[in-house]
Amino acid sequence: MPSNFRDFIRPSDDPRVQGLSELDAYTHADRILKHPVAHKLFDHWRDLYEKTDFVGITTGGQLQPNLFSLREEGGPTLAAVVAVNRLLEHISDEQRSVVQHDLNARQWRAWMNPEVYMMRFGLRLDEVTAEVRDLVLAVLKSSLSTEGYDRARALMKINHFLGELVGAPRVLNEFSYNFNLFGSPSASEPWGWNFYGHHLCLNCRFIGTQMVITPVFMGAEPHMIDVGPLAGRPVFEQEERLALSFIRTLPPSLQNKAWLYREKRDPLMPSDRVAFGDELILAGAFQDNRVIPYEGLCASVLNNEQRQRLLQLVKVYLSYMPDGPREAKLKEFVSHIESTWFCWIGGIDDESPFYYRIQSPVLIIEFDHHAGVFLGNTTPEKFHVHTLVRTPNGNDYGMELVRQHCQCLGNRTVL
Repeated sequence: MPSNFRDFIRPSDDPRVQGLSELDAYTHADRILKHPVAHKLFDHWRDLYEKTDFVGITTGGQLQPNLFSLREEGGPTLAAVVAVNRLLEHISDEQRSVVQHDLNARQWRAWMNPEVYMMRFGLRLDEVTAEVRDLVLAVLKSSLSTEGYDRARALMKINHFLGELVGAPRVLNEFSYNFNLFGSPSASEPWGWNFYGHHLCLNCRFIGTQMVITPVFMGAEPHMIDVGPLAGRPVFEQEERLALSFIRTLPPSLQNKAWLYREKRDPLMPSDRVAFGDELILAGAFQDNRVIPYEGLCASVLNNEQRQRLLQLVKVYLSYMPDGPREAKLKEFVSHIESTWFCWIGGIDDESPFYYRIQSPVLIIEFDHHAGVFLGNTTPEKFHVHTLVRTPNGNDYGMELVRQHCQCLGNRTVL
């Protein structure tokens, strides 16, 4: 049987959680940023944020052209505009000044998954009134599918549960998340919002009825609430089950191509493959310009049944999108199926932790079982999950579509 997260709850005198109950988001961040090892990671991330301009994730260092185009998708733009305007009507001038940014402001790229409050932009939900908080959540609800909004709220509540487990309610809670607006809400002009915090980072851009909702980071430690009225099933169950089904049903010749390493932390891996803070995830926070070569199995060799299994898995990852934009994204993915790759690291039995990546010119998906951060497991366990969805080749945050929109208006300056 897979391990139970309760076996790894740290004792109160463990250095990782000792004194957490006395800290808030600010003092906790100050402590982590002074840590002799952790500060190196966060200093590097800050440098990437402050000193690099956005290009986009590529497979070889060059953007692949002509992948994205402006189109009608039937997105819920008008509903989102109404929700944002209600928020703006109910906040103070000071709050508007911190939540609103230029259309392509650098703050788009400030999102980060760890609960280390380093990027302090926008409105923080645990610092505003319940009315303002609910209005922010209404923006998310108007922009995402019902399933996507429910998943986001579930992860926020699991974060609160984790705070209770480790005695850190002011560091980890249901509303320890930041919200930012970019541009002016409009039915026709580009604008957007982002929302980020521990294990939940969303970036949503509207261009008319077209939507780009990436980068998206969703995760959980632990992967479920097991007591009380919110107790339920593990999150990310479908992402695990369908992926295991896909690789298990491949014939050995194809399975071996996809299966890069048999162990999650395989001794045959390059020494830098397991990254501090990111485990095996490659396209995480501040990796907007990373070069990620294709690995594993190319979907061009799959038969129709195998492609349908892969597509079903992709559909699960895009279920946070509203109907029209989701269908458009799925069609875009299918049109590049011949250039899509799948790779796997770790075991394929019911107990072993694993990592996998689906990568195409228009979509990157990553799934990873992680070692403990607030819990005490020193190696990856299935109760700590990270997932990521990206749009490579320059269209994360909808940047490429905004560039095209500006060109259509005769402004050839790339924002």
